[in-house]
Amino acid sequence: MSSELDTNINIKEPRWDQGTFMGRAKHFFTVTDPRNILLSKEQLETARQIIQDYRQGIVSPGLTEDELWRAKYIYDSAFHPDTGEKMIVIGRMSAQVPMNMTITGCMMTFYKTTPAVVFWQWINQSFNAIVNYTNRSGDAPITVSQLGTAYVSATTGAVATALGLNALTKHVSPLIGRFVPFAAVAAANCINIPLMRQRELKYGIPITDDNDNRLGESKHAAQQAITQVVVSRILMAAPGMDNCVLYFQKFPWMSAPIQVGLVGFWRMDFCGISSSMSVSRLEPELQEKIKASHPGLERVYFNKGL
Repeated sequence: MSSELDTNINIKEPRWDQGTFMGRAKHFFTVTDPRNILLSKEQLETARQIIQDYRQGIVSPGLTEDELWRAKYIYDSAFHPDTGEKMIVIGRMSAQVPMNMTITGCMMTFYKTTPAVVFWQWINQSFNAIVNYTNRSGDAPITVSQLGTAYVSATTGAVATALGLNALTKHVSPLIGRFVPFAAVAAANCINIPLMRQRELKYGIPITDDNDNRLGESKHAAQQAITQVVVSRILMAAPGMDNCVLYFQKFPWMSAPIQVGLVGFWRMDFCGISSSMSVSRLEPELQEKIKASHPGLERVYFNKGL
């Protein structure tokens, strides 16, 4: 007769050791598993119920440890970590690989004409706006007006950057022209992400201790979170857009499949959402509050978004 599953398994942390490359790889491949976007509503709700019950010390009859971890990763892939709401399908982490593989591959392949540049930059920034909204940090709502302003500003900035760079590179080597999509994406990320998450910069994001106890909201944490996301988005785009430029000159027919594959691989390795910072880097008033309520606490944790 099998014993009941232990209720002390820490499902707040990844299943595998994040201090090793294999541990990180297993975690990110599981979190971004594209198959999760095919799960039914019933499967998602079952996973949510298992996780919510387990957090309260309730273990479903016959539940195994493997099934618990599977439910945890399904839950994390579909539900917002702060609000608990079900996320828009194409904004979920499980949709990042197929969506970005397709869009980035197309931006790299169709970049020579103005209509193509405008269309694919618009598609990319529309997708980014959905991702940035879906994976925003914190539980504060964003108004339709703020959402619309951010979307229009980011899309306009990306398209203007791409067209401007395209005009500048018409009389130089095609090799340099290959970098136009990357430059446009980098510039757009610097515009899109802060705008879509401006409320976080204004009001702060929730910070917690290592036991997930909420300590307050920090603007400094929001600044670090958004900076990390901008940098990681640019780094994720770089390998697929830059590293194979010379190779494509000899084998142009390999452009789309290789770029799609590279972007997918790098997306798998950068899609983490948790971060931390030292208490000493928080706002002075927040530092005093934490020192009074949690003496000895040195680091706080927060959801940086995707």
